[in-house]
Amino acid sequence: MEDVEELSVTRLHAGRIVTLDVKEVRLPGGAVTRLEIIHHPGAAAVVPLHEDGSVTLVVQYRHAAGGYLYEIPAGLLEEGETPEACARRELTEEAGLHAGDLVPLTAYHTTPGFSDEVIHLFVAGGLTDGTQALEEDEVIEVTRMPLEDALERIRAGAITDGKTIIALLMTAERLREET
Repeated sequence: MEDVEELSVTRLHAGRIVTLDVKEVRLPGGAVTRLEIIHHPGAAAVVPLHEDGSVTLVVQYRHAAGGYLYEIPAGLLEEGETPEACARRELTEEAGLHAGDLVPLTAYHTTPGFSDEVIHLFVAGGLTDGTQALEEDEVIEVTRMPLEDALERIRAGAITDGKTIIALLMTAERLREET
C-alpha cells in the first residue's frame, strides 16, 4: 500500500485529555483531503473475574453519554505507564480490588475514522479487596453480578459501552475455551 503524504497540520485544541488536529493529506491515488484527528493517550480496561464466575462492574456517570453506564474499570494511560500498570491501578482506584493475575485479552482502536485512541483490555483473577480511591470527577457505584447476567445485559441493550462489551464477550469466550 502507498503511504499517505501529510501536507500540513493545524492544532485546533490541546486539552487535558485530547488534542484535535486538522491535517491536510495526499491519499494514495493522489486525492488531497482534510482530516480531523483526535489524539488520545490510550487507555487500559480490566474485567475483574471472581472465582465464582461473577464479575465486578462499575456504574459510572458519563455526561457525554447522557447518564450512567455499566462499565469495566478503566482509565487513561499516564505518561510512561504500561497498559498492565494502568489496568492494575484503575482496578484498585475504581473497584477497590487488587489482581493476583492479569491476562491480556486484546487491544483495539476505538474510533479509527477520526481518533488514534487504543484501549488495552485485560481480565483479572486472584482478586482481593483493597480500598477504592476515586478521583474528584468520578461518580461510580460498584456492582457484582454473574458473568451470564452481564452478557444478558449486553443482549438487552443495558450495557452499551464498547470496551465493556468487547471485554466481557472475550472473557466469556476464553472461559468456554478453557472448559
